[in-house]
Amino acid sequence: MFTGIIEEIGIANSITSEKLTIKASKVLDGINLGDSIAVNGVCLTVTDLTPNSFTVGTMPETLRRSNLGYLKTGDEVNLERAMKMEGRLGGHIVQGHIDDTGKVISTRHEREAIQMRFEIPHNLLRYIAVKGFIAVDGLSLTVIDVGENFFSVSLIEYTQNITTIGKRKVGDLVNIEVDIIAKYVESLLKVNKSGVTLDFLKEHGFINN
Repeated sequence: MFTGIIEEIGIANSITSEKLTIKASKVLDGINLGDSIAVNGVCLTVTDLTPNSFTVGTMPETLRRSNLGYLKTGDEVNLERAMKMEGRLGGHIVQGHIDDTGKVISTRHEREAIQMRFEIPHNLLRYIAVKGFIAVDGLSLTVIDVGENFFSVSLIEYTQNITTIGKRKVGDLVNIEVDIIAKYVESLLKVNKSGVTLDFLKEHGFINN
């Protein structure tokens, strides 16, 4: 489980169809073999460690669902270690399970901020709401606008500087993970076709008796 608060930008050092080695420093602190690290928002398992790099395994499903299959040696990636339960949840609950890729379709400067718009598959739009959460390349962001095939976010200068998103250009592919709470709500509504009632909320633990 992750928070979407990026800790470090890493550098892709070695890439094959089955594994990815990334140069890093901060995220290596306290990491052991078998631990999870989110790479551009993709939850991956550490299979090898050196003093200045880590290696993770990749599989065809990972490459199909994310932009990791397009990485080249020297590319920058967002990194985050799995959250500790005693830590602060500064972003939102991010699983590291990518739903699909989106595409940058516009960027616009607004003083120091950048408004960025992403085109996404239509089936993901039902999970996105204005002022709701979304993870883009593993970065927890707040949605400011939603359209028929897109959503928009606003990036403060700090976010632009410490993550890769400030360097994204029109046409770039990004990893998208929608809010897991929206998925659970949809699932519960499918089970309870008559609509959400007080009895339904009590039965599923959302409110106390």
